[in-house]
Amino acid sequence: MYRSILVPIDISEADLTRHVIPQVEAHATTAKVHFLAVIPTVPFYASLGLAYSNEFPDRSGIQAKATEKLDDIVTQFNIPAGRTQTHVVYGPPKDQILKLADAVDAELIVIASHKPGFSTYLLGSTAAAVVRHAKCPVLVVR
Repeated sequence: MYRSILVPIDISEADLTRHVIPQVEAHATTAKVHFLAVIPTVPFYASLGLAYSNEFPDRSGIQAKATEKLDDIVTQFNIPAGRTQTHVVYGPPKDQILKLADAVDAELIVIASHKPGFSTYLLGSTAAAVVRHAKCPVLVVR
């Protein structure tokens, strides 16, 4: 059995979570489960045109909302509170997922993935990047 499992959650796509719940519960009978939400950094906001605006998003406010949403999502899992930990970080999702996996000595990463679309084939997805670079097994759930 696993001792440490990392579950990255895309809080902007909460519908994907329902597919991950049974897989996490099945593999987390005795494991500590680390739930991670990654908030994209400045390049993401620049793509929305906000880099040229005087109104730059408030990081602490965004992080508080992300933490609240992640905590709400974690309650959907049937895992005792003492065996869960939430993490909210800023940065590129793939890099932050791999960094936390190393930090918590994750023995398994359970990650949801969209059905591939045309842009996914050209650019790659976060799940695909994690699969390619993780040092532990990765379970991709669709």
